[in-house]
Amino acid sequence: MAGTINKVILIGHTGDEVKMHYFEGGNSIGRFPLATNEEYTNRTTGERVSNTEWHNIVVRNKAAEICEKYLKKGDKVYIEGRLKTRKWTDDKGLERYSTEIQCVDFTFLTPKGEGQQTPNTPAVQSPQQPEQSQGTTATTPQTGGEDDLPF
Repeated sequence: MAGTINKVILIGHTGDEVKMHYFEGGNSIGRFPLATNEEYTNRTTGERVSNTEWHNIVVRNKAAEICEKYLKKGDKVYIEGRLKTRKWTDDKGLERYSTEIQCVDFTFLTPKGEGQQTPNTPAVQSPQQPEQSQGTTATTPQTGGEDDLPF
C-alpha cells in the first residue's frame, strides 16, 4: 500500500450536551462524548453481555455550532472522522494522553421529534432525512446479525 489511512466511522448515542469553546478570530470547538455498544452472547455461560465504549468527539467551527444547536443528550448520530492523540503535562508533572475523534462529517439519526423538544426542524437535517429512512429499512432485516450497520 502506497499511503496510510486514518479514518473512523461511529454510530452511537451522545452522552452529554455539546460543550463549546470559542477563540479569537471567530473559531470554535465543540466537544461531546459518544457511546457505542457491543452485545454478544458469552459462549461458556450463555448469558448476554453488553459493553459500552466511550469516544471523545471534537467538532470545529460551523459544524460545532450546528451540533450544539441540534444535538441533545441521548441522540443517535453518525460520525465520520480521524483519530488524534493529544499529549500534555498535568498539574502534578505527569504526562497525560487523550485520544479524540476529529469529526469531519456527521449525520443526525434521531428522528424528528424524538429527543428533540423544539418544534423547528434544522435545515441541515432536511437533506439527510431520506438517508435515515433508507438506513432504517436496510437494518430492519438484519435482526439477529452481529453488525448494526446502515449499509
